[in-house]
Amino acid sequence: MGLSSFLIPILSILLLTHYQLVFTESTQPPYSCDSSNPTTRSYPFCNPKLPIAQRAKDLVSRLTLDEKLSQLVNTAPSIPRLGIPSYQWWSEALHGVANAGPGIRFNGTIKSATSFPQVILTAASFDPNLWYQISKAIGTEARGVYNAGQAEGMTFWAPNINIFRDPRWGRGQETPGEDPLVTAKYAVAYVRGLQGDSLQGGRLGERLQASACCKHFTAYDLDHWKGLDRFVTLQDLADTYQPPFQSCILQGRASGIMCAYNRVNGVPNCADFNLLTGTARNKWNFHGYITSDCGAVSIIHEEQGYAKTAEDAIADVLKAGMDVECGDYITKHGKSAVSQKKVPIYQIDRALQNLFSIRIRLGLFDGNPSKLLFGMIGASQVCSKQHLQLALDAARNGIVLLKNNKALLPLPKTNPSISLAVIGPNANASSLAVLGNYFGSPCKLVTLLQGFQHYAKNTIYHRGCDDGTQCASAQINQAVEVAKKVDYVVLVMGLDQSQERESNDRDQLDLPGKQQELINSIAEASKRPVILVLLSGGPVDITFAKFDNKIGGILWAGYPGELGGLALAQIIFGDHNPGGRLPITWYPKDFIRVPMTDMRMRADPSSGYPGRTYRFYTGPKVYEFGYGLSYSKYSYEFVSVAKNNIHLNQSSTHLMVENSETIRYKLVSDLSEETCQSMSVSITLGVTNHGSMMGKHPVLLFMRQAKQRNGNPVKQLVGFQSVKLDAGEKSQVGFEISPCEHLSTANEAGLKVVEEGSYILIAGEEEYPLNIIT
Repeated sequence: MGLSSFLIPILSILLLTHYQLVFTESTQPPYSCDSSNPTTRSYPFCNPKLPIAQRAKDLVSRLTLDEKLSQLVNTAPSIPRLGIPSYQWWSEALHGVANAGPGIRFNGTIKSATSFPQVILTAASFDPNLWYQISKAIGTEARGVYNAGQAEGMTFWAPNINIFRDPRWGRGQETPGEDPLVTAKYAVAYVRGLQGDSLQGGRLGERLQASACCKHFTAYDLDHWKGLDRFVTLQDLADTYQPPFQSCILQGRASGIMCAYNRVNGVPNCADFNLLTGTARNKWNFHGYITSDCGAVSIIHEEQGYAKTAEDAIADVLKAGMDVECGDYITKHGKSAVSQKKVPIYQIDRALQNLFSIRIRLGLFDGNPSKLLFGMIGASQVCSKQHLQLALDAARNGIVLLKNNKALLPLPKTNPSISLAVIGPNANASSLAVLGNYFGSPCKLVTLLQGFQHYAKNTIYHRGCDDGTQCASAQINQAVEVAKKVDYVVLVMGLDQSQERESNDRDQLDLPGKQQELINSIAEASKRPVILVLLSGGPVDITFAKFDNKIGGILWAGYPGELGGLALAQIIFGDHNPGGRLPITWYPKDFIRVPMTDMRMRADPSSGYPGRTYRFYTGPKVYEFGYGLSYSKYSYEFVSVAKNNIHLNQSSTHLMVENSETIRYKLVSDLSEETCQSMSVSITLGVTNHGSMMGKHPVLLFMRQAKQRNGNPVKQLVGFQSVKLDAGEKSQVGFEISPCEHLSTANEAGLKVVEEGSYILIAGEEEYPLNIIT
């Protein structure tokens, strides 16, 4: 079922109004190298036939020192004598084009943009093609907003590809979750879609539809939590924190990265030459621009004390390889840093050449953009019917069914319809509850209550809590009386942006306030078991609900976006078969005893430290990473595995002794690309839908070592695909497993190694052995 019948009239009115606005006069977007200005048009930087690097170098050579310094901050002023317009580097498009940054305005012909589900819910679909389609839609809308003259730039500071390491992190909702492989694949899909490339990459060459910026580089995953320093092992950097950024650059071909506020092992990220230049530019061959996070330059001196003076801080970041500052520290202190000979001009020129290369790649120095590659994208492609359908699909495919006792769900669709009570602080909440953070102005927000009212005309709403999700005061007796009168009860609880957001990490994993008391009281009084719906970015300990038979169904809906109300109702009433799977581990509430500032991924049995994420965590769980139910039951079968034994060349095998046992292994860096490819294993997995409904099902393939070695993952995701199966249908999916990429681990020196031994492939309850032989 697509856009439901009740929405079509609403959307028709919305889209008609939108299209009527399209034909009103728009502001011309800023551009350079106008053919009507022969003086500037004759400059080499205006010649589209020349290489981009040559054009950028020519432009920079014509700037005065004051002009150069003025361009090193996010709000870059115009340079009238060269016909260069002002530019705003800071725009946001985390899950839809947003006016959360200064670069986008919804005050002209375009009043809104499609607001997709928050990233953590989109990730729960485990569907890279869906992720790509969403980012492609965002990129199209971004260019449409620019072409309408409502954008000051085309550089968007997304995606957030930090690992969701700690369940309390307020910004975890912005990420694809806790797994490096999932996060890496999300980064590639998002970057390619936004920038206008194909999912396989390479279609556009150097040209950009819009510019993506992977952030925050690196090991950034808590906000203002007892200081800004992070102590991270080389091992954890190699196999957890860095892989998403490496994929973002190498496979995604991102045109931007953002260095983070924090220090890693004492060095501020934005002042770390080894990180920005040694790793990103030299090792990973990054050719884009590097921006600081907002205010990250000033704190190097003023808060962290890493630099003795403001001028030293500016010298440190430019030497490290940063190109543009979000802030005004360079505006205030840049000229002084030059006059004190702390910043050489060649470092400024290098930064400017990187920056103007991006603006040239965006087509902003090729004359009137309406005549160029993306110039025909108009306002009619913003909030389009296709994009709204995509937002609905993303929410439906991400929502996770956590419990369904005695097949309580789906609820019956009868005529007359059932009576339904929808109770809870998030049931009829505003955009703060369904959109998550970094949201823009949605095209048509459908609340959860509106979605339920379409299916059950006799729907009674009660907010339950007097003060929203804080729920310090609850109307429990009144809510119980409402629940007693109806056939079914849906409780919509959880968190919102008052509980978790940027600069606001949680300190508890319980439901806030009296939410649990409210749930238990209503469940006890209701005629039938109740359905509990949770909105949240991070996990919540709902162990009490998991084992309560009077709570028959539980769904996690993340922050489901502007059509999340419709998506949730379609699942609960059986017009869509849920298939989402958790992209994060749900920990018990006593996990808060683990210091949030402890960056170690691996468990330490000697101290009782339990480790983090499904790959290393050894403690009890509320729900596991990858958990998710469906109205169908699926089974798996290993149909074929190309080979059981993988042979490593013995010519440069190293020996390692651990726990008095000799383990033979090989450094991945010692293996050529051809050798790694020759060791790859093709796997065909059969998947069967045993249910009576068609379903879209994510297939997750894990690996674990038969003999667990200290420091290696408990298990690790090595591949995932989403497959659509009719009722009773059987299909096959293929995986290509490379020992160098998927079976390798990081040693304590941060080097990837392939160890000899037995490995077990896991799909559901099925297992298959592989052997690596030296």
